[in-house]
Amino acid sequence: MDTDIIASCLELVAERADDPAPLVFQRLFQENPEIEALFVRDTAGLVRGEMMAVTLEALLDCAGGDAYAVSLVEIERVNHVGLGVEPEVFDTFFRVVMTVFKEILGDDWTDEMDAAWRRVLARFPHALT
Repeated sequence: MDTDIIASCLELVAERADDPAPLVFQRLFQENPEIEALFVRDTAGLVRGEMMAVTLEALLDCAGGDAYAVSLVEIERVNHVGLGVEPEVFDTFFRVVMTVFKEILGDDWTDEMDAAWRRVLARFPHALT
């Protein structure tokens, strides 16, 4: 089941990177430098940490049947426009998380993990674009 695969992947990432959020946001800012300024007040990384937590919860929820995740992500996509984040940029976040996690795991990233992540992300409109 995708929930078990995603959870296992998250555990491996946590073992290797402790806190992957800085790596995820570094990649996000490399790909979208215009949004880094939106985090200027997040000096302790609390906003970034909360974003990562909500993202990982949404991934697990969606992998397990989607009690709320797809709707939450669509609502946040609209909310982020008010923060100055264009929908096209918002849409890259899940893909960036997957890419960074894949890099962290290196050769331990399996085809099964890749397929599970892609199935889950495909449930979020725009996430793989």
